[in-house]
Amino acid sequence: MRLRKTKYILLLGFVSFFLSCDKKRVFDQYAKLNGTWNHKDTISFTFEQKDTVSPYNLFLNIRDNADYPFNNLFVIVTMENPDNEIKTDTLEYAMANPDGSLLGEGFTDIKENKLWYQENFVFKKAGNYKVSVTHALRETGSITGLENLPGITDVGFRIEKTN
Repeated sequence: MRLRKTKYILLLGFVSFFLSCDKKRVFDQYAKLNGTWNHKDTISFTFEQKDTVSPYNLFLNIRDNADYPFNNLFVIVTMENPDNEIKTDTLEYAMANPDGSLLGEGFTDIKENKLWYQENFVFKKAGNYKVSVTHALRETGSITGLENLPGITDVGFRIEKTN
């Protein structure tokens, strides 16, 4: 019985060690989707930023699976600062290789994509910020956007310290 308890404590220690090794992380949050991202679903992340001097790298994190049928992803990202000023960007990311295999990290059919949003970004004012993300994907030749985007399981936002 004592040996089992010791193994459990060691395992817990290793897990804690590896989770705490992410020293660059300032903010990292995900919104879970049910495998489909509806164009009306705006994913929002709110965070407080006090540092107005240091640069940070900002990322969108997208988890997708084999149900994702496209080679790329278009998103609209808005960032609202503490003065209620809004900056909007339309971004395109490659999500698959030319052969159709998904890009990203992961050993299962779910791949995680860490996508650049802003590099060396300096927050100009301390306070609460809000980042919102919607997909803006269209099928080739279509004027209207895609109602439901299959294969997206999670959408995340991450802030990292720069080196």
